[in-house]
Amino acid sequence: MNIKKQIKWQIRKFLIDHYPKMIIDHEWPYQFGRKLDWENPRDINEKIQWLISYSDISEWTRLADKYRVREFVKERGLEHLLVELYGVWENAEDIDYDALPNKFVLKCNHDSGSVFIIDKAKGYDRNKINNELNDILKRKFGYLGCEPHYNRIKPCIIAEEFLEDRGNSFSKTLVDYKVWAFNGKVKSFWVCYNRSKDAVFVNIYDTDWNYHPECTVQTNHYRDGGGIVPRPQKLNDMISAASILSKGFPQVRVDFYEVNGVLYFGEMTFSSIGGRMDVYTKEYLAELGQEVVLPKKKSPIKL
Repeated sequence: MNIKKQIKWQIRKFLIDHYPKMIIDHEWPYQFGRKLDWENPRDINEKIQWLISYSDISEWTRLADKYRVREFVKERGLEHLLVELYGVWENAEDIDYDALPNKFVLKCNHDSGSVFIIDKAKGYDRNKINNELNDILKRKFGYLGCEPHYNRIKPCIIAEEFLEDRGNSFSKTLVDYKVWAFNGKVKSFWVCYNRSKDAVFVNIYDTDWNYHPECTVQTNHYRDGGGIVPRPQKLNDMISAASILSKGFPQVRVDFYEVNGVLYFGEMTFSSIGGRMDVYTKEYLAELGQEVVLPKKKSPIKL
């Protein structure tokens, strides 16, 4: 990277951390073909950007943290939904692999996608994994888009129980139930399955488990799931848990897994796809946006 690009990158990082509205104003027209109307945001993408720029998002930092969100889940009386935690480390070299189960998951708490499934029976290269994890710990995930709350998470590595669904015949991977909730009100489910590096199959269902293909936009990565995901056994429990966890937040996506008839909490996401979602139709983005009641406006983040 030459000096000019380095300077631009440093300026961009500073603005994301302290004046995100400036970055959003600059980038929005390129992606959406229009300026963002800050005085009258309508769809959920616009309202997420408004919340980033004009509200207190300190709780987003705590709850987007895949480790520290566990305390919040406990505070809300849902500790029984947590995946078993085996260990927490700030440096990969401190991980005692020999003390961990034969199969487990390693991941970082401050980003998206840094998941390593370790199966001792198949062998693994701990030095390679450690090097990758330590590199990830140094990254600021919030700079990839404009999500300053991620940059304030104190990075660490966590080891968790490996979940394996033995009764799932339609998906080679865990089914990810992503619940859209608005201050305690559950609106819908964005269900993802058969996830790979190249693609993921997606469906939208309402709370009665009616399939709504008209709400999604298919891409090379996000592909039509065909509405084949059966109604989960723990549907009502998911709705109840998402309602409890979302209370007090204008909008949040709460993720769950149902494995062998047991419900597990996954994570909480406050800026889904950076608040620049292109996987829903304009009409559905507006429909979700109608559910978001914005709080009183606060001044943009400053030093």
